[in-house]
Amino acid sequence: MDRDFADFWNLLWELALGVCAGFALLNAFAPDQDLPWKPLDLSHPIGQATAAKVADFDIPRTAAPEETKAVTDACIQVLREAGVEVERAPDRNDGDFCVVRGAVRITGGAVTPLAPGGLVMQCPMAMRYVIWDRQVLQPAARDILGSPVASVQNYGSYSCRRIYGRTGTDDRPSEHARANALDVAAVTLEDGRVISIAGDWTGEGRIGPDARRFLKRIRGGACRVFSTVLSPDYNRQHHDHLHLDGAPRSLCA
Repeated sequence: MDRDFADFWNLLWELALGVCAGFALLNAFAPDQDLPWKPLDLSHPIGQATAAKVADFDIPRTAAPEETKAVTDACIQVLREAGVEVERAPDRNDGDFCVVRGAVRITGGAVTPLAPGGLVMQCPMAMRYVIWDRQVLQPAARDILGSPVASVQNYGSYSCRRIYGRTGTDDRPSEHARANALDVAAVTLEDGRVISIAGDWTGEGRIGPDARRFLKRIRGGACRVFSTVLSPDYNRQHHDHLHLDGAPRSLCA
């Protein structure tokens, strides 16, 4: 009996050593973007843990002001460490239906400008935009179109309205009502060409099939960064833009 007990504990000890050794190897050799315990770096490629790391900066609807400030300050610090110039935006509450807390404005730095600029968006949404810009948008533009992106045309982030612009009292608020969404309409390349969702999604525009390849690639890449991505393939309401948001649910269409 005593020997069986000793063998059991030896086995547990060996298993524990094996787990520790495996963790040490994983920690040493796996990419940081795949390890949830490593700090988020917006310059790293999109990994298995990237979305979860960004989501750690989402602010619960029930968060106290102190928690909102602490989480947003930490989020801003990550953006600034990545070379992005950002400032805190005032909180707003439009009748308890459209509530924005912990929002920021991207004002410059190492990120493709939004046009128009000065958009208010929740800080994790700004993180998602920076990651998408660096790891999806710019590489796709260079690979397929041979020119970097100079600016991203958009239809805005904050809008106090219900989902899909509906008016029913039972319809939930849009993610735009929380400044947790961005509608991308087109991109302007550094060589002057403009690629628009409305004009180039089918590949029948002036630039041709390469524009369609580019737009499909940036839509697919966005699905790895944003929780919801809606395109002209989804419905008529999105015929002229990509809707990108950070909602807790996920949908890529």
